Amino acid sequence: MSVDKAFRDMIRNEIEVQLKPLRDVVARLEEGTADLDALRNVAERLAPLAEVVGPLFGAQIPAAAKAGRRGPGRPPAARSAVTAAPAAVGGKRRGRKPAAAGADGSRACAIIGCGKPSRTKGYCAAHYQKLRMLEKTNRRPSDWKDYADPDSVDDIKLPRGRAASKALAAAAQAGHAG
Repeated sequence: MSVDKAFRDMIRNEIEVQLKPLRDVVARLEEGTADLDALRNVAERLAPLAEVVGPLFGAQIPAAAKAGRRGPGRPPAARSAVTAAPAAVGGKRRGRKPAAAGADGSRACAIIGCGKPSRTKGYCAAHYQKLRMLEKTNRRPSDWKDYADPDSVDDIKLPRGRAASKALAAAAQAGHAG
């Protein structure tokens, strides 16, 4: 007998020893599923009899058993036309619902011609973000006051691209000098 054959036999025996508990568990599971299959067959055979005899003894037949077996997954949701309309228009909306301008004491945005309801400090969400950016870069115009009256502040166009970089650099220089 060669060393190679002896080595293979040793490995084969070790694998058999390691796999024996796993094989035993698999055999027990197969026996259990066979028992479950037999039990399911008996239940299916007795279902018509249970429908007839069950009400005599006061047993209630579950609604799922009456309707048949449902497939996997969630049941189909019954949607009304009222609930389906908002999703079809704009998809899922997040955040709080904006109040209509003038309703519940809300005011319009302070920027002339904006018309959106104000959220913070008299400005709509977009213009408030612009205000924050202007404050952060020390470029806030004097007429952009907190809690300004509706339609009372002129909007400004911010430079973009290279001009914006130059404006930010100038603002930074002014901030360091002052």
